[in-house]
Amino acid sequence: MDDSDGKIVRMKLSDQVFERLRELVASGELAAGDVVPSERVLMERFGVGRPAVREALQAMQSKGLITITHGGRSRVNALTAGIAFSQVDDIAKLLLSSEPSNVDHLKQVRHLLELGTVRIAAQKCRAADADDLVALIDKQRANLGSAEAFMKSDIAFHTRLALITGNPLIHSITEMMLTWLFEYHSSLLLWSGQEQKTLDEHVAIVNFLRANDDEGAVRAMDDHLNRANSRFTSSPAR
Repeated sequence: MDDSDGKIVRMKLSDQVFERLRELVASGELAAGDVVPSERVLMERFGVGRPAVREALQAMQSKGLITITHGGRSRVNALTAGIAFSQVDDIAKLLLSSEPSNVDHLKQVRHLLELGTVRIAAQKCRAADADDLVALIDKQRANLGSAEAFMKSDIAFHTRLALITGNPLIHSITEMMLTWLFEYHSSLLLWSGQEQKTLDEHVAIVNFLRANDDEGAVRAMDDHLNRANSRFTSSPAR
């Protein structure tokens, strides 16, 4: 590749092997669940040594493309939205902790996303979906008194709601976004007296979902998020 001075930069052998392997996955020659060829086969195919192959395979695993099993055969992973978003997890957490104002930006994104999500979910919600959400509310109620468990139950509720949309990108984004928010909001540990209100709002949202009332569901979610945002500060938890 060319750098800013126009000079040719030679790629490392391991990087070249990684690119070739990634192309095999992208083309479908190596499909989800397939066994990754042995190091010896890859060495012969690409004309490189074992160190380059091993480094490339480690890079493939770090990107979530394969799973290396010691003592067994490595396999190609199914490519999912969750794998894609997990690649930005560390960077996102660093961004939030280094610049607290980004938490407010993320809250704004959450508000926009969840209003759109609940509208789609209300249109598609089935009785089984609503029953699952009620069960999650019951689990959250059982976690009263434990801030961490209560927050995890809250994430589970909103993530299950996103699943109703049938859009894996919405589902994965929602789960990661809420995980980031809850990790970096120290004010979430100060929920005393507000837990029951949260549960009541979740029940109201589910009632609208069960009735396939998208307008009512959006209003209920908007009220829920506005109240939640009023409690939050931009101070990182750690």
